Amino acid sequence: MSLPLIAIVGQPNVGKSSLFNRFMKKRLAVVDSEPGVTRDRNYGVCDWNGIEFRLVDTGGLVPESKNQMEQLIYDQTAFAINEADLVLLVLDTQLGVDNVDKRIARDIQKAGLACILVANKVDSEKYDPDIYEFLNLGLGEPFPVSATVGRGIGELLDEIVARLPVRKDDEIIETGVIRVALVGRPNVGKSSYINKLLGEERLIVSPTAGTTRDSVDTPFEFNGRKYILIDTAGLRRKYKVVENIEFYTNLRAEKAIEDCDIVVLLIDAVDGVTAQDQRILSQVLEKRRAAVLAINKWDLIEKDGKTADEYSVVIKSRLAKFAYLPIIYISALTGQRIDKVMDLVNKVYENHHRRIATAPLNDFLAEVFARRKPPAKQRKYIQMKYITQTESAPPTFIIFTNHPRLVDKSYIHYLSNQLRARFDFEGVPIRIKFRQK
Repeated sequence: MSLPLIAIVGQPNVGKSSLFNRFMKKRLAVVDSEPGVTRDRNYGVCDWNGIEFRLVDTGGLVPESKNQMEQLIYDQTAFAINEADLVLLVLDTQLGVDNVDKRIARDIQKAGLACILVANKVDSEKYDPDIYEFLNLGLGEPFPVSATVGRGIGELLDEIVARLPVRKDDEIIETGVIRVALVGRPNVGKSSYINKLLGEERLIVSPTAGTTRDSVDTPFEFNGRKYILIDTAGLRRKYKVVENIEFYTNLRAEKAIEDCDIVVLLIDAVDGVTAQDQRILSQVLEKRRAAVLAINKWDLIEKDGKTADEYSVVIKSRLAKFAYLPIIYISALTGQRIDKVMDLVNKVYENHHRRIATAPLNDFLAEVFARRKPPAKQRKYIQMKYITQTESAPPTFIIFTNHPRLVDKSYIHYLSNQLRARFDFEGVPIRIKFRQK
């Protein structure tokens, strides 16, 4: 089950990004007195007293604006509102209620969404009486806060946590089932792949980008093993908007990645690797999911016996930090190597859950350390004493050393590559931690 989503909405310049940064305890969103600074959506995972939820900071709402950028921001924010489990409507206490606030409140009420009114810019107690004007919006009692100085933030977070949806018994993920997320850019062939694999038209397929609208989890059995295929959609409520394709794709991919065990990223063979593909893979790495690269529409490429190898070299050069991911060339249209993708998914899944005994790990460490030692730092020589695996999915290793803080990133990268090569962790992110010996 993916984390609950909290959408921060309101007019321009009411303090949404400041509130987002305050929740995240770091400056992620750009804050400026100029209205409309936030155009792209900012996402983050917030932890309050051990309970996690996702936050989305949206652009300023200007309903019925004739400005094209403001229309686009309104459409994106309307999507975020309808996608959210809880909406925070941020209001400027120093300005009070206007017709735009009333319009936004009506939209939230009409959609039947859970909402908390946040009366921002209440920097001290003398402004507390000003918040009661917001009761006229019909969305309950407002919470007085100051995103700038931090006043009332803890109480607001307590209320947010209390309002988060409770996980139901029927949402518990069945054990032994591999959840596979099909992600990729619009019209890359995700639904076509699933339909070909299932042998039936379970999902709508259209040349129009963004045809998939509702999240579709498809139970499936292949060679005696159970799977759930997650087609990348994400809308729990149907809401027609003028869409920004990249915005939709990012949100849908993020949710699918959170819900899955293995990611299959479909890449258009004709277009090659795009910036959007790289962003999706960055999400995969951030969530520490295992992954497979499936190059779709391979039937459209003129090729000879060396084409696939040459194509792989180009892909790995574009995706240098993801070079550990396996690549397979397929055609969802003709069915070429469709079944082989699932074989690769099985292999990567096993790699992700593999555990290595301590004895062979320490033999490995002695060999790679003898072959290449970490560079000395601050006139101190680094010794690698002992290694053990503490977790799987993803595989996590702890190395005991005399100077854990002096091991540089290039050496960690070297150790990760050597671990993959020795113990077959293809397709899997590896975590290495260092402890004082």
